[in-house]
Amino acid sequence: MEKGEEEKPTKAGSRLCCNCNQRRAALKRPKTLQQLCRECFYEVFEEEIHQVIVENQLFKPGERVAIGASGGKDSTVLAYVLSELNRRHNYGLDLFLLSVDEGITGYRDDSLETVKRNEIQYGLPLKIVSYKDLYGWTMDEIVKMIGLKNNCTFCGVFRRQALDRGAALLKVDKVATGHNADDIAETVLLNILRGDIARLSRCTSIVTGEDGPIPRCKPFKYTYEKEIVIYPCIYSPNAYRGFAREFIKDLERIRPRAILDIIQSGEDFRISTFTKMPEQGTCERCGYISSQKWCKACVLLEGLNRGLPKLGIGRSRGPNNDRKKGTKETNGAKSIESKQCGTLDF
Repeated sequence: MEKGEEEKPTKAGSRLCCNCNQRRAALKRPKTLQQLCRECFYEVFEEEIHQVIVENQLFKPGERVAIGASGGKDSTVLAYVLSELNRRHNYGLDLFLLSVDEGITGYRDDSLETVKRNEIQYGLPLKIVSYKDLYGWTMDEIVKMIGLKNNCTFCGVFRRQALDRGAALLKVDKVATGHNADDIAETVLLNILRGDIARLSRCTSIVTGEDGPIPRCKPFKYTYEKEIVIYPCIYSPNAYRGFAREFIKDLERIRPRAILDIIQSGEDFRISTFTKMPEQGTCERCGYISSQKWCKACVLLEGLNRGLPKLGIGRSRGPNNDRKKGTKETNGAKSIESKQCGTLDF
């Protein structure tokens, strides 16, 4: 303290913000355990994300960027922060909101209303693509046929492809998603438990899909779930990922840095040069990226449309298994923007 400077009185038992040293601390950050006032928390939160964007060169001036908007806390915060940082730091981006309507009654209906409000609040154009339009099925219809056990397989595969198809319709250069530090740490653990070397080698990348139609980036890669609160899916309470999530939460209680440590471990993994990795190709049926003859979405759709919903789940025998060794593949590439899954006649 400088000479002549009066010490500001504080209430008994209260602590000052360790950042500004003026206002009363209102919270403790899970990641750093810093005592911060609300104003400083917002400032530090936004500045950290800005630094991640700049240091990883996530965007270039003039790019069209779609924000994956589910209507949950994470994507809502991402939409606000990106639009604010784009204005404040003059990124020069054209931002859009991109939502997927899975067709889950009482779940997606409400969250889509949130996205529509975000469209108005943030002044960002909104595009909604639906499972029904893209695949001819809603998740409610799929769950009615297959039950709850394997529904996450369908929803995850369809959602990933739906985002790419929506992004193609918007003609964007990149998709930004709200995946956070907890999500990435969970994915590292899942891929280790499953022995999935191919996914383990890329799951910690802040930009993925650079060899596909449209790259995706994760500005929240180092941001904790507790700071943005993920919106849960009502159809996946017992998903395998849920067990990894609970394990990570137990670790976090013991060691707050555990989440970042797991991400760091995933980044430091080195894949043996002798490990055979899947070759990226194109689905013969819809033109989407695939390491097999058909992409996973087309295999799952074929099963649904033939009344064989377990086709393509786990190790079930499907069209991709019928390929003869030595058969030359044709890529039949068509724009994923114009070609629908399940369009091949039999």
